[in-house]
Amino acid sequence: MSLNSLPIGIFDSGVGGLTVYRALHDRLPNEHFIYLGDTARVPYGTKSLATVERYAIENSQFLASLGIKMLVVACNTASALALPKIRENIGIDVVGVIGPGGRRAVELTRDSPNPKVGVIATEATVESRAYLEAVKRVSETTKVFQAGCPLFVSLAEEGWTHEAETRSIARRYLMDMKIFAPDALVLGCTHYPILRDVIQQTIGENVKLIDSGEATADEVVALLKEKGLENPNIVAGKRRLCDDLDHFYVTDAAERFGRVAERFLGVKPSKLEAIEVYGIDELRNEHR
Repeated sequence: MSLNSLPIGIFDSGVGGLTVYRALHDRLPNEHFIYLGDTARVPYGTKSLATVERYAIENSQFLASLGIKMLVVACNTASALALPKIRENIGIDVVGVIGPGGRRAVELTRDSPNPKVGVIATEATVESRAYLEAVKRVSETTKVFQAGCPLFVSLAEEGWTHEAETRSIARRYLMDMKIFAPDALVLGCTHYPILRDVIQQTIGENVKLIDSGEATADEVVALLKEKGLENPNIVAGKRRLCDDLDHFYVTDAAERFGRVAERFLGVKPSKLEAIEVYGIDELRNEHR
């Protein structure tokens, strides 16, 4: 198989990265994807830097061992803490979700006389200041305000997208953000697009919401073209999400992953397999 025909790898600590997969799938109908959800070790947000780096490297090496041409780190925590280590350990292009989200925020607020960007994310991502730094790398004048919204993850996975309890929690989490009055708000966790409607209604219709997964997908499209890595093989007919051209792996609880995938995407993966992720030495032995 030629390099161009190889699939794109995606990994996340669990199911949230499916929103990134959807964005990639929509923009790249001729590409194939391999997704790894590290459901046995989720959440990453409570783990130390060293542990997140180790998990991220093991996940990346597993996907690389299957033969991929590019890696998308769909996990915000791993993108914030482990991208340099991942790049040191695998010899392919790696794209995280934080840089694209930060750059899109600056792009969409550039015409404001006093640009202000809000970021909502898990507490670990907020504490890492990764989105703040991503915005400041592009624009030193843009003001950034961050807020942790940890319960949004559970609400998204349960499918509580319009319940009164969800609206109440959103009002509580976004109270200070509304006072800050951002021009744009980054959805800095891959689960949050599932709650897009309630977030938009709570923060105000005039605030531009930025899905980091969509921004990442746009950058992957551009990078594939720049590197000459686009798949030349045209897929006949209309692609379906989670069809048999894409392969999904999880490290635990495959049935639950399938149920949540159906909530997020409207369909269960055709190819879903539970596996164990090892360090690179164990992987080499496993494949001998």
